[in-house]
Amino acid sequence: MTTHTLIRALPDPDVTPSGAALDYLCVDAYIRSVVDAGALKTSFELRLIDLLQRDGPTPFEALADHSRADPQGLRFLLDLLCANRVVQLRDGVATLTPAFENALRFRDLLEAKLEFAGLLLGDFANLFTAMVANPQRFMRHAQVFRLFDYGRCLDATHENHRHTAHWMRLTSALTRYEAQACLEMVDFSRHRRMLDVGGNSGEFLMQACRRNPGLSGTVFDLPVVCDVGLEHVLAQPECPRIGFLKADVRQEPLPTGYDLISFKSMLHDWPIENACAFLEKAARALLPGGTLLIYERGPLEVQQHVPPFSALPLVMFFRSYRSPIHYLEKLQALGLVDLRCQVLHLDTPFFIVTARKPAA
Repeated sequence: MTTHTLIRALPDPDVTPSGAALDYLCVDAYIRSVVDAGALKTSFELRLIDLLQRDGPTPFEALADHSRADPQGLRFLLDLLCANRVVQLRDGVATLTPAFENALRFRDLLEAKLEFAGLLLGDFANLFTAMVANPQRFMRHAQVFRLFDYGRCLDATHENHRHTAHWMRLTSALTRYEAQACLEMVDFSRHRRMLDVGGNSGEFLMQACRRNPGLSGTVFDLPVVCDVGLEHVLAQPECPRIGFLKADVRQEPLPTGYDLISFKSMLHDWPIENACAFLEKAARALLPGGTLLIYERGPLEVQQHVPPFSALPLVMFFRSYRSPIHYLEKLQALGLVDLRCQVLHLDTPFFIVTARKPAA
């Protein structure tokens, strides 16, 4: 059976998670443009959102005293926030809109997306031509590749730790919410030991353990990433069930003894040759009867809808997101069975590929 025949035979390739798993997507509505993002970021920095969330309807004068902003500037900021449906202003009294109060349930994600997109604004504004026409030049000069510098994840220095912790805080906020759809659509309860390759801060594994009390696992990642990751999970109740293994998947084999091996938003970071080599290692290490899981973004779909400003970091990696066909073909060639691909639409297209290693 060819992979293309296999794909056509897959049941329900386009599925939708529950509303609860998608609720977090509401934050993008408030970061649609650079102006929206700038006004919202300033309102957080001036602690206006904190005041309105705590005290409810607040007169203009109290906002001015609290923020120490000049009246003309504050009025302009409030007008922008009104236009973005963050606040409503009546008779000089400001309140948060009910919809934005709901979005504040995901404040960590909202602030992470604001910061992440803001960091990369210069790349888009100044290097978009290179990104389209000369990707090598773009990679040499873009801030995004200095931010995600995996070379700084090998040696445990104070500066490398600080640098790595910065971008891991941003990616962990994304993973915290992206994980929910996958956890709904894959039965993790059938597994006992999970290896998350390139598992970053351990957020994906931690969410899986939180939903499945019988599950424990290990994050396999670079040394500094593991150091930061341990700090990330240390205070969580799932911490005793989560371990970190410092290693470089390019150079070392994967450990054995796991009935679930996952790759969450990791394979797109590497050329297809590397990604396929990682899958080969996973197939060898996986216990017979175990499952290999890939949870990744698919190619961006921008023909019908311009991406919001919040999606700017994703736009930077548009060349990296692949069709699941590449991974399905490799897994089939490796002899894995029961291949399945589920396509879902979060802030961008995602897919979940699962495959089983035949029992011995």
